[in-house]
Amino acid sequence: METHTTLPSALLERARKLAIEHDQLSAALENDFDAKKAKRAGELSRVASAVKELEKAKAALVELQGLLESNDAEMRELARDDLEATNAQLAESSHNLSVALTPKHPFADMPCLLEIRPGPGGLEGRFFADSLFQMYKAYCSNKGYRTRIVQYEASDSDGSTGSEGEIPLQEAVLEVQEEGAYGLFRGEAGMHRVQRVPATEKSGRTHTSAVAVWVLPSFPENGTSDSEADWDKPESDFYIDPNEVRSETMRAGGAGGQHVNKTESAIRLTHIPTGTTVSMQDSRSQQRNREDAWRLLRSRLAQQRREAREEQARQLRSSVLANSQITRGDKIRTYQYQQDRCTDHRSGLNTHNLPDVLRGGETLEKVMDSVQNWLVNKDIEALIADEEAAAAPSKKKKGK
Repeated sequence: METHTTLPSALLERARKLAIEHDQLSAALENDFDAKKAKRAGELSRVASAVKELEKAKAALVELQGLLESNDAEMRELARDDLEATNAQLAESSHNLSVALTPKHPFADMPCLLEIRPGPGGLEGRFFADSLFQMYKAYCSNKGYRTRIVQYEASDSDGSTGSEGEIPLQEAVLEVQEEGAYGLFRGEAGMHRVQRVPATEKSGRTHTSAVAVWVLPSFPENGTSDSEADWDKPESDFYIDPNEVRSETMRAGGAGGQHVNKTESAIRLTHIPTGTTVSMQDSRSQQRNREDAWRLLRSRLAQQRREAREEQARQLRSSVLANSQITRGDKIRTYQYQQDRCTDHRSGLNTHNLPDVLRGGETLEKVMDSVQNWLVNKDIEALIADEEAAAAPSKKKKGK
């Protein structure tokens, strides 16, 4: 795992101030409990612990450096033996402090929606979209996460199935209802590429297709006290002015018997300012379709607003960091069937046992964990870049 052995002085100074604030709050709470102070102390506890860990590692290094200058040859040898481990501890402590200082993603503690759509590649892309849907569904089942299928719409076809028995999927939305699901799955957003020989391929050629996966925050149906996610407040990312939404009803299409041809249960919502459109027809109840459509629309717009804010902040950073942004167009992962290989292009991890990946097993978890580590390191780089960008104007003033 990549670690940062040194931190910018401004970042370290901020960490020390937060640690002092934590100690002052803790002392005050011993005499008089206050819920607001207790919450703040809890928020700062990770930073305070990380600062103490770093200071301890620094003190150990200073002590060893002193021993290296000792007149006692045996002491110098012992110090040299411990030096590598102490430097490694210092690097790890710096990394842990960086992680503690990195602001948590505002949607990290929320449930999420995994939205899956086929990209380029025709029918093969639709078959693999179904593979990914089943992969995430199986992964959640293996981990014991509660899920709900919000949408699962097959495309019109001649009844053919993919090489692994998949159906051609037009669009699917899987809700992972566990708190913190967004934080766990946010690294899955992007284009997933598949390379395999289709069932209909007679000459054995490998075809390349792609599937888009979007990870959206899911607003709980029973509401939440979190002001960040309160859809009734105009300052919330989830807020939508109902006057800006056009609602249409229509007859549901596709398989489903006589009911879908006679009842206008399908709903389409269009957010006029952005042109964002959501259609929902999975339920026979128009009301249920309307509720699901509104939830999905709120989630899509919240994600768009969050991405817009992140882009504004990113403009203050270096171009290298800007190019590392996860967008929906990135090819983030490749599933290569002939080589039994899954490659994540961000973390650089190559794993074999592709069948275990596709059934949501431990190999998929290993890939997802590598992406989480990659995301943490990118968050740290962004934090350091922000600190350096903020410190730059003051340095210029001093230089005048």
